[in-house]
Amino acid sequence: MHILVVDDESLARQRLIRMIDEMPEHEVIGQAINGEDAVDKVERLDPDLVFMDIRMPGVDGIQAAKTVAAMNEPPALIFCTAYDEYALQAFDSQAVGYLVKPVQREQLAEALNKAQKTNKLQRLAVLEQAQEHVGEVVEAQAPLEEKRSVRTCISARSRKGLELIPLEDIFCFVAEQKYVTVKYGEREILIDDTLKDLEEEFKDAFVRIHRNTLVAIDEIQGLERLHDGHYEVRLKRSDFRPPISRRHVARIKALLRQL
Repeated sequence: MHILVVDDESLARQRLIRMIDEMPEHEVIGQAINGEDAVDKVERLDPDLVFMDIRMPGVDGIQAAKTVAAMNEPPALIFCTAYDEYALQAFDSQAVGYLVKPVQREQLAEALNKAQKTNKLQRLAVLEQAQEHVGEVVEAQAPLEEKRSVRTCISARSRKGLELIPLEDIFCFVAEQKYVTVKYGEREILIDDTLKDLEEEFKDAFVRIHRNTLVAIDEIQGLERLHDGHYEVRLKRSDFRPPISRRHVARIKALLRQL
């Protein structure tokens, strides 16, 4: 599993990272020093699991965990703290585990095993959904225009007033914090719609490739593997290369084989 370690104390972070490094099936891909940093790292690194300290300056672990849990396809969460009284709040935040500092290796291994089993079930569900989705896309290819939503344009407000953007001109929706950016042609503009609502409304025309990105199916040209093993999506009408989450790679490859 790819793991993010969150703790405001450097020594605590390094101790936990050393123990995780002794387990070859797991990899620490990032560190965060507070709750705000943790939310940002989850968005950018897309970990499978987050070890979250609770009492931190600024945005604490409980607040950060609630924000992460509300994301699309959130990572598993394990709280790691010296304060027992936070246990109930931790599980209210949908954590899969709760460890008391100083963490012992046996406790750590048990928590990782539990989180990994949860992730396997989640991955199985994603693969099943992908197979269903590919079938729907194949069926929809010929009469795609008929199957799209009644809404054929996206409305957005700019300095010019209300603008209508034809759906066929849009190649990407990208969520950034509280806003969604529409990318089309050589331009981009902010809209009020949520990514979740857009995905549901235009599920026959757009596919999710990342927690914060939807891409037009007709615009996908292929995948490009980077030197670090991650992938980006090549688009037909744009040089923009949106990153694809690891958990979506298999789904998009399967989709490409059908296009």
